[in-house]
Amino acid sequence: MSHFGQVARVPGDPILGLIDAYRSDSNPHKVDLGVGVYKDPQGNTPILRSVKIAERHLLESETTKSYIGGHGDPLFTQHLARLVFGADSSLLNANRAGATQTPGGTGALRLAGEFIHRCLPGRSIWLSDPTWPIHETLFAAAGLKVQHYPYVEADNRLVFDAMLAALQLIPHGDVVLLHACCHNPSGFDLNPQQWRQVLAVVRERNLLPLIDFAYQGFAEGLEADAWAVRLFAAELPDVLVTSSCSKNFGLYRERTGALLVSSATADKLVDVRSQLAAIARNLWSTPPAHGAAVVAQILADDSLQRLWQEEVEAMRMRIAELRQGLLTALQPYGLAERFAHIGQQRGMFSYTGLNPEQVKRLRDEHSIYMVGTGRANVAGMDSQHLDYLAAAIAKVSG
Repeated sequence: MSHFGQVARVPGDPILGLIDAYRSDSNPHKVDLGVGVYKDPQGNTPILRSVKIAERHLLESETTKSYIGGHGDPLFTQHLARLVFGADSSLLNANRAGATQTPGGTGALRLAGEFIHRCLPGRSIWLSDPTWPIHETLFAAAGLKVQHYPYVEADNRLVFDAMLAALQLIPHGDVVLLHACCHNPSGFDLNPQQWRQVLAVVRERNLLPLIDFAYQGFAEGLEADAWAVRLFAAELPDVLVTSSCSKNFGLYRERTGALLVSSATADKLVDVRSQLAAIARNLWSTPPAHGAAVVAQILADDSLQRLWQEEVEAMRMRIAELRQGLLTALQPYGLAERFAHIGQQRGMFSYTGLNPEQVKRLRDEHSIYMVGTGRANVAGMDSQHLDYLAAAIAKVSG
């Protein structure tokens, strides 16, 4: 009798499943707007020049493949913490904040979930509706009760008043997950005034903010995008931040990220980090080294850091131009106003407002692939296909 006889089959990940469908499509005009990776005008996900230079240096200078420790590469965590909290962060200077390296931003989220479950038992985590689907399953797998607050309604608009009202009803002490910028999947972000209102509620309800910061540099720039993170860290005693180097360094497959913590005192930070190291030991023992070494090399070298900053800015500007380019391409069909929100959203993703049936028609009739919710990866577009994309959207929207 087979030991695996009772093992059931589960559906594959819907986003990753688009990769196979797209690859097997023979249509020369096919467009992949599903998987969240940046693409250049040629449709490739390039390795940044700064990364290539750093890798060459590591190839020549690296002397060991030994483990890098439970908290990861110290140079990486030091420089990433300053990228997130600021080069002159008083929190870092007072040893009240630090970073633990993780396998990507997803690993950082799982580490945060496990920490909350183990060290802050009984607390629910509140997610925006909608949010990144992995948020739902990841925190549930960590043993947390997952609940939601409204963020974007069915008519595809940010509902801040409803969001704020819901936050005011969250039980004291619960955890609230916030997207620092480039909200995934909607692309709708809060403005500074709204962030301050959220901060006031978080403080009043004594909520613990967990800020997902996966797209630093892709909204308004590296420093501007960190504004909300730094505001919360400066105004509150305790904050958790998950950071990813997948997008802004293009290190998708290297799985490079970190969980950053700011605490009321330096002594309490030591306690928290001791727990994180113990939890990580049972998750992945020590994190992968290569991507972290690349990031550390770039951030520690002034000339490399300037080159990297220029590359991030170029990616940010190209995504913004593609948003406006699509709106321009939609104008002849009288759809620019209907889809004006695409130009207002920020980052890689857009809640287009297309429904599942329209998304299916785009795939079946035009070989345009996006998630069934209508979420499109704007960074997957290219200027040569904008007219084709606009024409297809017009046909399925009629």
